[in-house]
Order: sequence, then structure tokens, then C-alpha cells
Amino acid sequence: MKVLLVYCHPRADSYAASLRDEARAALEGAGHAVDLLDLYAEGFDPVMDADERGRYHDTARNTEGIETHIARLRAVDAIVFVYPTWWYGMPAMLKGWFDRVWAPGVVFDINGGVIRPLLTNVRKVGVVTTMGAPWWFAWFMGHPGRMFLSRGVRAICGRGCRFLWLAHDRMDSSTPESRAAFLAKVGARLARF
Repeated sequence: MKVLLVYCHPRADSYAASLRDEARAALEGAGHAVDLLDLYAEGFDPVMDADERGRYHDTARNTEGIETHIARLRAVDAIVFVYPTWWYGMPAMLKGWFDRVWAPGVVFDINGGVIRPLLTNVRKVGVVTTMGAPWWFAWFMGHPGRMFLSRGVRAICGRGCRFLWLAHDRMDSSTPESRAAFLAKVGARLARF
């Protein structure tokens, strides 16, 4: 299986970088081909300017400047996201990638108000994230990041697309032991992805 590993964190020395490396090693160890998309390292611009927004629904022009990202999306069977949860959602850089790259005619079509999935090559979506809050508080807030990915993104992927959510909660009070245990969990679970 070919997997797009989308990584989003600005610091090379972050725990998220350790999660990225563990995810990649586990996926490759299981025989998957991994395409690492490091949004910060690649200098992705998450800002949709006025011109780009103006051509957003023009499927003949809305891919200008993002062709490489679209080709990478269309070439994979699965996507795994690795990022920290900030303010109950994904970092702005990652949200900007969705806003700019996951466009009409690319990942979905709208016909008469009905959305038709176009990213049908993707059969699995996985998430590896950290959250400062305890699990129950994220639940109380409605899990906005999780819902966006498990419902919104998955709905425009292949029929029966499977979803995996791995989160280390209480990151703000984590310990070396809790972080090591979560790394091991990520490795074990993605080895079976």
C-alpha cells in the first residue's frame, strides 16, 4: 500500500517529530511505501489569497500552484496525519493545506448541492496526535479535529474507508514513560495498518 504521511509541526526537536519517525518506520517496516509530506519543511503556504479563493469553484483553474500536492493525494491508498492538537483542532498550517488542496474537482464534486467523493483511491485514514487536555474534555468539546477527519474527510474517500485515531491526551502533564508508551502504541498499531 502507498501511504501519504502528512506531518505538521514547526519544530524539528518536538515529540511530534518522534511520532512522525515512529509512524514512518512502522509503516515502512510493514512493507508500505511512504511519501512523507512535511508541510513546514517543504515551505507549504497555507494562505488562500483573494485570487485563489475567486477561482476555488473553477475546476479548470483551481489547481494552479498545488499540482504536486494533488498528484501526491491521487497516488496513494492511505493517508496518515501526524500533528499536535492545538485549541481542540489541527494547526493552522494543516487546515490551510486542506483549504487549498482539497478543492472541488480534486477530492469532491458538488452537483445540485450533493457532494460526490473523488478521492476514492484512499481506503484508510489514520491520525496520530497529541492533546493537552484530558480525553473527557476533548469529548465535552465535541472532538472538533477528530470529527473533521473521521466524518468530513473520510466521507470523500473510498467507500468503506477505515479510520484510525491515536491520541496521547494530557500532553501538558505527560511523562517520559507516558510518551514512550504512546510511541510504542503508535508503532504497534501502524505496523498493522
